[in-house]
Amino acid sequence: MTVEDNKKNDEAEIKRVIEGGVEALRAKNLDGVMSMYAPELVSFDIVPPLQYVGADAYRKHWGEALSSFPGPIDYEIVDLSITVGDDVAFAHSFNRLSATMDNGQKIGNWLRWTACFQKINGKWLIAHMQASVPVDLKTGRAVLDLKP
Repeated sequence: MTVEDNKKNDEAEIKRVIEGGVEALRAKNLDGVMSMYAPELVSFDIVPPLQYVGADAYRKHWGEALSSFPGPIDYEIVDLSITVGDDVAFAHSFNRLSATMDNGQKIGNWLRWTACFQKINGKWLIAHMQASVPVDLKTGRAVLDLKP
């Protein structure tokens, strides 16, 4: 198998990890969501605090988030790009979680997503993740109506 074949296989595996995470979100399967994260994860998510350190802290966040959506969750990814190295890789895309919160508020804005993967014990896991939305610097407010 050539180096190029290995990279294609790794890219396909990372895509499967991401797709599995999306399916787990749609199913509200917390264990499935967390299966894509490395134990030493550092996450800069769209919601406070500034960072989550460790998969356990992020698990608590996702548990609270999933429980705040009484109905179905949809999750979309567009323009996914994956770049693979020997034991690290990164991916970026535009993502949208659409759902109705338990207070009746509908959410569904697009965000920018970047994930850094590390191959740990033969498995690609997210070691660092960042989600963000643009900010209007004049008003200091998030710009939530942009589309890819």
